Amino acid sequence: CGKELYVGTNDSSLILYALEEKKEGIGKVVYKSRKVRHKFLDLICVARKRQLQVYNVTEEKLIHIKDIGVPEPAIGVAVDGSYICAALLTQYTVYNFDTNFTQQLFTYGRENFLPIIRRITKEEFLLSAPEGLGMFVNAEGMSNRPPIQWSYPLRALAYSHPYILGLSDDVIMVYSILDQQQKQALPFIGGRSIGNFDGRIYVTSGMAVYSLTPVPWEKQVEVLLADSRVEEALELAQNANRVGMTKEQFQKLYHKIQQQAAFIHFSNGEFDKAQELFVSGSVDPREVISIFPGLMPPSSTFVRSIPPLHGIADVIQLFHGDEGKLSEAKQFLHHFLEDLREKSHQHALEVDTALLKVYAEINAPELEAFIAASEITCDVRDCCDWLEKSKCYHALALLHRHACDHDKALKVWAKIISGEYKDDRFHGLEFFVECLANLKEPEFLWRYADFVLSRDQEVGVGIFTLRSAQEVNSDALKPDTVLNYLHQYPKAVVKYLEHLVIKQEIQAEKFHTHLAILYLEDILKKRKEGNQEAVMELRTKLRYLLQVSSLYRVQLLLGKMNEADLHQEAAILYGKIEEHEKALDILVHNLKDFKAAEMYCINTTEGKGLKYKHNLFHTLLAVYLDPKLEASKREEYLSPALELLNARAGDFDAAKVLEMIPPNWSVSVVEVFLRGALRTSLHKYRMTKVESALARGENLQNRFALYHLQRLSISLHESNYCCICKKPFLDGSFARYPNNVLTHVSCARHSSICPLTGKNFKSLASLYPGR
Repeated sequence: CGKELYVGTNDSSLILYALEEKKEGIGKVVYKSRKVRHKFLDLICVARKRQLQVYNVTEEKLIHIKDIGVPEPAIGVAVDGSYICAALLTQYTVYNFDTNFTQQLFTYGRENFLPIIRRITKEEFLLSAPEGLGMFVNAEGMSNRPPIQWSYPLRALAYSHPYILGLSDDVIMVYSILDQQQKQALPFIGGRSIGNFDGRIYVTSGMAVYSLTPVPWEKQVEVLLADSRVEEALELAQNANRVGMTKEQFQKLYHKIQQQAAFIHFSNGEFDKAQELFVSGSVDPREVISIFPGLMPPSSTFVRSIPPLHGIADVIQLFHGDEGKLSEAKQFLHHFLEDLREKSHQHALEVDTALLKVYAEINAPELEAFIAASEITCDVRDCCDWLEKSKCYHALALLHRHACDHDKALKVWAKIISGEYKDDRFHGLEFFVECLANLKEPEFLWRYADFVLSRDQEVGVGIFTLRSAQEVNSDALKPDTVLNYLHQYPKAVVKYLEHLVIKQEIQAEKFHTHLAILYLEDILKKRKEGNQEAVMELRTKLRYLLQVSSLYRVQLLLGKMNEADLHQEAAILYGKIEEHEKALDILVHNLKDFKAAEMYCINTTEGKGLKYKHNLFHTLLAVYLDPKLEASKREEYLSPALELLNARAGDFDAAKVLEMIPPNWSVSVVEVFLRGALRTSLHKYRMTKVESALARGENLQNRFALYHLQRLSISLHESNYCCICKKPFLDGSFARYPNNVLTHVSCARHSSICPLTGKNFKSLASLYPGR
């Protein structure tokens, strides 16, 4: 008990030794004896013939608690709380003296078998069993652990977490309760008993008492790791006795054990297990990076931990140059660093540098996106050398750009475009143009302008069109300056003018006219080449420009359109100068596009007055019914004229139409039109009456409100003054607010907001709710 050892002898003596531990060179413990008062407090269970007696023991007396009858005499007992596990002559039984619960466990033979019981944990006991087994049972009679197979006949048992010690005649057996496997066998001849007393293991022979001192668990873990028994080492550390160690101290030590275990798994090529332990053990990622040659940046000051976590020089030495294993190791590092980077930004210089190099070495698709990320922190010079050596030229240029060295970046990309470098990851001329357009320094743009335009004019002009709108009028990039430069690249000129006119909406006549003329020239050129598809595409663009813009020189373009027989475009131009009859004449007589003529009237009159609409539709009808036309033509236009009248009856003045139609038309011909016109006229009449009635009602409300105000008298005295300027009313004119606040007319700045209180009187009607 503590530092006191009580030894009972078979001559009925009790000897007390005061244990004074003094370790000599060979680790021997010297004991000195002295008499001390016997102090022993416990709840004990005494076995008598066919009876168990429970007593409470104090310093002064024994208090009898309870008697429990048993079917056979008890050979041995073990107690845990209110549970008693008893070894009878032929069976093990569990009793609960609080609830009188009894549970028979199992039976055994009486000959050549020694029943032994040892309490293990709360409500759990370890029992010797036949066939050389050790059975774990709980108070309910269930077994939650596999049995132990004793390697020698058992004489006595002791438990010191996490070890079970079994004493035989010649050996002390040491088993782990974690996996029920034997860990050690200590020679010990003539053993009588073994027990755990206040954390100390004592074992006796017939003549002496020995102390069995365990190796510290830290040392045991170290030995297991050295033997690559990783799982056992981790399990032992998790279940170790941490006496004298704070939670933080243990956590630090356990993390180190996890890290050592991770490197062992790594050495064995078990990369998934290694990564799991590296993460849970919070390893310094530089420890892992340092075993990969060349990945640590030269600017890093990292030194491996002392004492070392492993004995690995580098992965090449570890795997003896095996390319398959080295590839797996690099893939492991790839995923390990990626996961680490998502959770933490510690040691960013080493982590980012290593990850970039790994991406380059394994040709990972994530390389470019990783470099483009704004938060990357790496040794730029070192990584540039690595990328160039790995022939990752596009990534090299991206890294130069990330370091704001645009000159070097553009030179690398230019070499890829020109074929001096080869890199399939490069996104082509479009990407290069976009990069130039995004640079604030225009000197780079002008330096590479011919380079990109000579390769693709329509793509290359993006160096000007993709720049921000604020830079269009900068001194170096004025539209006139750019156009003068682009004259040698005609396709680029068209694209640039489209950008100015349509996207930037620059209101300059010369640009609008220039673009229209270039469209026309391209149309004539493609027409000669017989490329009708290109002609239609260009005419669509030209018509769109003529419709949305009003800044071009109409007369100049009109002459050119007529010369080129571009009738539809000419019609648009006639419409721009309000010569609608000529425009409609082209659509009807030249193009025979009656629907286009109708849409021309609809679009032109949008937002205009009714009279304007009537006049334009009458003009179209007059074009259809032109008496100067040949009889065959008049017959041809009869059907579209009637369709127009019937479909758009509301857009005509019926009386004017009746004057315009030929006298030989019968009423039945225009019956549909007349019905539609009558309905439209009747609708307008009714709507006018409704509007008139609403206006009269509103007028009546306002007159009533005015009457209500006027019937109230207001007394204005010489002592009254304006509440704004504090001056008197001299000429009799004044302004009065509904809350009786008086001001000069000139001081009443807002008719519905009182200048004194700030109250808002939105309408006269709101002053008289319910009226």
